Amino acid sequence: MKNNITKTRFILPQEYKSIFDTMYKDNREGRGIMSYLSQRMESWMHRMVAKSKFNGNVVLEIGAGTLNQLKYELPAQPVYDIVEPFKELYANSPYLSMIRTVYDDTSHIPIENKYDRIISIATYEHILNLHEVLEWTKTLLKPTGKHIVAIPNEGHLLWKIGWMCTTGLAFRLKYNLDYSVIIKHEHVNEADEIEAMLKQYYRIEKCQVFGLSKKLCLYRVYTCYSEKSLY
Repeated sequence: MKNNITKTRFILPQEYKSIFDTMYKDNREGRGIMSYLSQRMESWMHRMVAKSKFNGNVVLEIGAGTLNQLKYELPAQPVYDIVEPFKELYANSPYLSMIRTVYDDTSHIPIENKYDRIISIATYEHILNLHEVLEWTKTLLKPTGKHIVAIPNEGHLLWKIGWMCTTGLAFRLKYNLDYSVIIKHEHVNEADEIEAMLKQYYRIEKCQVFGLSKKLCLYRVYTCYSEKSLY
């Protein structure tokens, strides 16, 4: 039986709230040397997800952010919908003209929409109602479609060392605050939890890791199919 409990988010202390929006956008845009290095490592996830592209595919990206995945999708010309509530992230993107429809929430997508690929990069660790999102994505995915999910290896030591030495260090130097508080607020799902939830809704064909194993890696990328589809 599927567990549809919605999680709650740790509330940021006031000194973090006052800088959160600016800090978040800077990180997503790779501003600063540490954020730049972090994004360079994250590019592995974008490249792995883009390997599933093909010409003429209809794509939904959940948590599209600054639309930086689109540069990895070219030269294919997909029909591209996104879910992204933070409009300031994509408003000035040079790829905005490639987007067919922007949705604030996955639940706003019409059931008539069907996608060849539903992709997500470094987003599912943030989602409180991930069970509901996965259930809806399964409805929106074509019978022969793929659901590609890239996530940080939250909950394991190598990932923690990675952010401590990049984004965490830059945050400490700039604000004299502990970045683990931001992580606690933002990351409500660990990597192993996300894998368990994916298995409840999809068949996982493969899990690729940026590292040696699921325990000793920085990132994971899952390729999933609906239960009715063939590999």
